Amino acid sequence: MTNLRLAWLGDDFTGAAAVMEVLTFAGLPSVLFTEPPTAALMARFADCAAVGLATTARAQGLDWMAEHLPPLFAALDARRPQILHYKICSTFDSAPHLGSIGAAIAAGLSVRPSRAVPLLTAAPAMRRYQAFGHLFAGSPQGVFRLDRHPVMAHHPATPMAEADLLAHLSAQTDLPGALIDLEALATDPQARLEEALAQGARILSIDSMDPASEAAAGALIWRNRARMGFVAGSQGVEYALVRHWQQTGDLPAPPPPASAGRVAQIAAVSGSVSPVTAAQLDWAGRHGFALLPFDARAACGSEADLAAEVARLTAAALRAASDGSSPLIHSAAGHDGAQVGAFRSALSASGLAPETAARRIGEGLGRILDGVLRGSGIRRAVISGGDTSGHAMRQLGLTALTALAPTIPGAALCRAYGDGPHDGLEIALKGGQMGSTDYFGWIRDGGGPRHQEQP
Repeated sequence: MTNLRLAWLGDDFTGAAAVMEVLTFAGLPSVLFTEPPTAALMARFADCAAVGLATTARAQGLDWMAEHLPPLFAALDARRPQILHYKICSTFDSAPHLGSIGAAIAAGLSVRPSRAVPLLTAAPAMRRYQAFGHLFAGSPQGVFRLDRHPVMAHHPATPMAEADLLAHLSAQTDLPGALIDLEALATDPQARLEEALAQGARILSIDSMDPASEAAAGALIWRNRARMGFVAGSQGVEYALVRHWQQTGDLPAPPPPASAGRVAQIAAVSGSVSPVTAAQLDWAGRHGFALLPFDARAACGSEADLAAEVARLTAAALRAASDGSSPLIHSAAGHDGAQVGAFRSALSASGLAPETAARRIGEGLGRILDGVLRGSGIRRAVISGGDTSGHAMRQLGLTALTALAPTIPGAALCRAYGDGPHDGLEIALKGGQMGSTDYFGWIRDGGGPRHQEQP
C-alpha cells in the first residue's frame, strides 16, 4: 500500500472515522487503523486508496504529542501519500496545553516539510462554516459563531473564546498565518496564495461556506500538493477534495450507499456530556433501549472501585439484553445534570487530572461494552463521545475500521477488524454533538438513506 492518494492522522477516533466515511462513500476505498498495522493486517486492505491512523491527541498534552505524533506521521509518510493530513475536529477543539493543533502542525512539518500548511476546518455538509476567518457551527438551535456556540463556548476541556481561527491558533504556535477568504476563493485563490507565501505565511486558513467555495478550496489544496503536501483540517479537507475531483472528472459519482439492515438489538456506551447526546438518550429510553447510568465517580477512586462499577453494569446490561432490550450505558445525560455534578465533586476531592479521569471513564465503558458483546452475542454497537471512543475502542482489541453504511455526516456505521472475538463487529463512533435525535435507533436500523426522524 504505497503511492496513496491521501493519508490522515486523526486527533480522535470519531473524527478519524469521519474522514474514512467521506472517502469511502465517494468511491475511494479507505481504511482506518487504531495503531500502526502489522504487515498481515495491512495485506487485508491492499486495494485502498487512502489510509488513516486514529489517536487520542485531542485529549493529550504537549509532552505526549511531542513523543507520539512524529513516529505516527512517519509511519503514514512512509506510504508516500500525495497528501498527508492531520485531522482535527470541525469545531477546532484545542488549547495551548491540551490537543494543541499548533504542536501537531510542528510535529507534521518535522516529518513532511512543506512551504506552508493549508488549514481547512469548515465542512458545510456538517453545518460547519468559515467566513473571513471566523468559524461557525450548527446546533439544534441554529448556527452560531464558535465563541457564542451553546456547546463549544462552554466545552469542559477546550472552551472556545475566539472564533477567528488564526487568532486562536496564535496561542499554540509562532508560525505566521494568513487567510484565503471567500472573496479570494471566488476570484483568484492562487494569486492570494502566492501573495501570502511571499509575505512569509506558513499556515493558510481557508474559508468554506458552500459548494463553490468548497470546490475552490479543494482545487487549491490539490494543485499545490507538491510543495504543500502536509495539510491540517477537519474532514472538510476530504469533502473539498472530493468535490474538486468530481468536478474535474477525476472521480466519478458513486452509487448511493445502502443500509446494513435492521437488527433486533445493539449495545451502546456513551461518555458524552453534550445536550445533543442527552436528547438522543431520551429518545432511546422511549424506544426499546435500557438506559443504565454509569457512576463516573468510580473513575476518581481506586482500581477496585472502577472494577466493581464495570462488573455491576456489565451484569445489568446482560440482564437487559436477555430481556430483549438494547443496553445503553451512559456516564452523563447532558452537561448540567446530577451525574455531572457528582462527578465534578468527586474529581475535585480526588486530585486526579481531568484527562486521567476521562481516560478511566472511557476505558471503563469500553470494558463494559466488551463484556456485554462477549456475553450476549450482540454484533452491532455504538460508542458515543469523541474522547470516549478512543479509550473504549482499545478495550475491544479492534485495530481497523472500514465504512459500512452512512447516517449523518461524521457518524457512519463501520465494520471493525481485530484478532479477537470482535473481528467483524459492526460499530459506530459518534461525537457527542453529532447525530439526529433518533441516532441510536437509526444504527439499530442499519443506517443508510435518511429516514424520517421519529419524535
